[in-house]
Amino acid sequence: MDVVMPQLGETVTEGTVVAWHKAAGDAVKANETLFEVSTDKVDTEVPAPADGVLSEILVEAGSTVPVGARLAVIAGAGADAAPEASAPAAAASEPPKGRGAISLDSVPRRDARGNPLSPAVRRLIAEHGLDVAEISGTGRGGRITRQDVEALVDGAPAAAELVPLSRMRRQIGEHMVRSKATSPHVLQAVEIDFHAVERARDRHGGAWKAREGFSLSYLPFVAYAACRAIPDFPYVNASIEAESLRIHREVHLGIAVDLGPGGLMAPVIRDAQNMDVPGLARAIRAAAAAARDGSIGPDDLAGGTYTISNSGTFGTLITAPIINQPQVAILSTDGVRRKPAVVETGGGEAIAIRPLGVLAHSFDHRAIDGAYSAGFLARLREILEATDWESALG
Repeated sequence: MDVVMPQLGETVTEGTVVAWHKAAGDAVKANETLFEVSTDKVDTEVPAPADGVLSEILVEAGSTVPVGARLAVIAGAGADAAPEASAPAAAASEPPKGRGAISLDSVPRRDARGNPLSPAVRRLIAEHGLDVAEISGTGRGGRITRQDVEALVDGAPAAAELVPLSRMRRQIGEHMVRSKATSPHVLQAVEIDFHAVERARDRHGGAWKAREGFSLSYLPFVAYAACRAIPDFPYVNASIEAESLRIHREVHLGIAVDLGPGGLMAPVIRDAQNMDVPGLARAIRAAAAAARDGSIGPDDLAGGTYTISNSGTFGTLITAPIINQPQVAILSTDGVRRKPAVVETGGGEAIAIRPLGVLAHSFDHRAIDGAYSAGFLARLREILEATDWESALG
């Protein structure tokens, strides 16, 4: 039986073999991990399609080949057809010897906190025979990184180290450089008074968290407002195709998700224009969880028409996001801080303390002009400041 490069998403045309989990001559079982493949969308562990013996590997790790290309051959079917591996072949299938190497299968896929362990980290743990519980994670949320494992093996972190860019970091870099070279980026920003949003969060946030299990952030309100503003300014929800601009009627909303030093992903919430604030909050939460635990698929990252990047959780003042090609605009939500502001009262103007934050909009000057983007931002601000959000929460 031939093992071929799988179709990992409808828009994926090629993949890179990252690593083989079996060597030529090894017995394999159906559905056990056979190799890892990386595409421009996601990294995936691919299972063996059948029982047998991996008789031949045709494509070495590190090679990039098109979808459908032959990668290896599995001979026989079932345990009876699998000959015993010779001593050299068996030795080749063992992990490199470190401080008492262990089987990769014996390394858990998650640490004690529930954070996923990447394939590279699990291989290092197996190579050096380490106990996951004895490794302190320094990644986001206490996640164990490759550097954490290497530091434990070496006995102490180095004063400085040269860290090769991961495949994801290289792909992000290439995509961002290509975007800046393709689109004439323009940045505009407006300050938003989030008083109405904060009031709704204060009054309903406790019950929401008790019921849903997570906090109600500003992001779903911004996403809802963007989906309501887009029909009035449809050219921001578009993509460049050759010499034309394709205007999308549905809002397939990309949400940038931070994965720590390794990179980020922008899973897509489809038909976001049909969702209310609670629905968007749940969808954003689910998409972020899937991106971080590695369960996201290539199709979950494809087809976005407009993107929101959320740096506000880190208290940023203003961010100039790079457009996610072939889209023509992207919105950044930055930190909300309590500041003095001039507000209208029944008796005139007064100074009040309000939660103020900046929304920054990068747009492609080929598709729209500054006045059009400014109008979109003004409509976005109007929705965020004037909506009865308590009613919107039901």
